[in-house]
Amino acid sequence: MVEFYIYRSLIVNKKTIVWSKRKTLVLSQKHKSEYKGRVIWFDQTYGHERAEMNRYRAAILLLTTTFFWGVTFTVVKQAVESVDVFVFLAQRFILAFALILPIGIYKGEKLDGATVLKGVVMGVFLFGAYAFQTVALVYTTASNAGFLTGLNVVMVPIFAALVLKQRLSASVKFAVVLSVAGLLLLCGNGSWDLNKGDLLAALCAVCVSLHLICTGEFVQRSDFYWLTVVQLGIVALLSHAGALVRGEEVFVWYPRLLVPLLICSIVATVFAFLVQTSMQRYISHTNTALIFCTEPVFAALYAWLVLNESLGVYGYVGALCILGGMIISILPDKQFRPV
Repeated sequence: MVEFYIYRSLIVNKKTIVWSKRKTLVLSQKHKSEYKGRVIWFDQTYGHERAEMNRYRAAILLLTTTFFWGVTFTVVKQAVESVDVFVFLAQRFILAFALILPIGIYKGEKLDGATVLKGVVMGVFLFGAYAFQTVALVYTTASNAGFLTGLNVVMVPIFAALVLKQRLSASVKFAVVLSVAGLLLLCGNGSWDLNKGDLLAALCAVCVSLHLICTGEFVQRSDFYWLTVVQLGIVALLSHAGALVRGEEVFVWYPRLLVPLLICSIVATVFAFLVQTSMQRYISHTNTALIFCTEPVFAALYAWLVLNESLGVYGYVGALCILGGMIISILPDKQFRPV
């Protein structure tokens, strides 16, 4: 028997080792041979440094993804002004699925039923987020929808604490409060007028939260390539169904949508969801939600640069609050301890 220290972020050969509640975990020689001698041994110092490195890398890549989502917000908004939104979503995700399927076949591990089921669940929540937000915009203002959708930063830690029994540090709690205040200032300009679309926007936030939590949990024990393939396929299928219900044809050529579709499918879908699914192995659900709070910041900055839209005083203060909350959330936790 071999005894060693191990950390939560340790993944060996794309498989997550089940942790012991003690500070050490015992592996028999049988377990060692199953990994073909490629078990990675960590002492406390190296394990802590490796975990922090993965965490910072995940934060940077997730922030990059959020930047692309924020920038493409204006692109999508302009695209759906001339075509049904479910038609655009269907074409976007069908193209994305066609692009990512060969990647999953080439890079992914063997596809099993459990991975398919997890991908379906993720896809349903992801489609719900897009659908509820889109319909909400018919009845409510963009500011209300943006703020309520951003409230997933509050819902994620609440769901994680209730369902997964996760404890939140004081710094993360403060970051959540700061980010919510920033969202209200940025999206609502310091005020909020209620209307009937707000409930749909809140349901969007619930779907975003559940998708984020499911991604973080499922990716620990399933191949992230196939999880991404399946969920994008489900969104494409449900978006197609949504378009048909509305009496719209999906397989229609719209020349003006070529550039928006390529940008959204390749950058904001294939790249973005591969990054999210893979990087949530190394960073908590709440940290991810806090990073995603910067999407309206990037969207507003891009609109300011390209469309000459002004944020205003409240907007700038809100953006700074959100960025501050994100930075606080990814700072090293002094209470970090090995399992």
